[in-house]
Amino acid sequence: MMELTRDPRLAVLFDADNVPYSNVRGMLAEIAKYGTPTFKRIYGDWTKPTVAGWKTVLLENGITPIQQYSYTTGKNATDSAMIIDAMDILYTGRVDGFCIVSSDSDFTRLATRLREAGMKVYGIGEKKTPIPFIAACDKFIYLEILKPTVVESEITGNKKADKKAVTTIENPISKIDRATIKLFSDSISDLADENGWTYLGDLGNLILKKKPDFDPRNYGYSKMLPMIKSMHKFILDERETGKNNIKHIYISKK
Repeated sequence: MMELTRDPRLAVLFDADNVPYSNVRGMLAEIAKYGTPTFKRIYGDWTKPTVAGWKTVLLENGITPIQQYSYTTGKNATDSAMIIDAMDILYTGRVDGFCIVSSDSDFTRLATRLREAGMKVYGIGEKKTPIPFIAACDKFIYLEILKPTVVESEITGNKKADKKAVTTIENPISKIDRATIKLFSDSISDLADENGWTYLGDLGNLILKKKPDFDPRNYGYSKMLPMIKSMHKFILDERETGKNNIKHIYISKK
């Protein structure tokens, strides 16, 4: 009997002090791509007016608030509470990974420790997030790309043109510069077979290992393939697999 693949279980921990409460649905929709949230907890001092905006979205998104008082000035008790809870959850063995929603570098060591224990660690935060925390995650997603804009684009030239809604990111947070092109070029060379071809799926995995915050959406593209095509630096080859019109895409340098 064939065993069904179980969706990875994730513990999602929000730092109320260091991420905005807007677009919580977008955050949770993004997290759902990587697994099923088993724990959804948010940490903060709920007596402070600075986190008041979170209160209206917790119930409708099933997020459990954890009260953590600020015992002394200048010390972030919220960080400590999140770290302690994360380690408690780790030792229960009931999850396969963690998602830390914060823009605070104080969670760098936590992310590293969780990965040492064999956990997948996803980070979500703003573009201002310090590099050490980003590098400590398996994958880091910027909040800015979770706000796509639906743009009406014409698909015919008639006066009464049919229109089609296209989801795009109007203001990408990064540009395809020389460093990005070099990242692709070097990664293709690292993986290329004897004929110089690299499988697209393997390329994406390697780039993510080298640059955890890589995401085509950072550059305004929904997928990696159209991003690669826009560079005009690489050759693409679509190969038939013989299975339900599924094709594998290979890439080489020109």
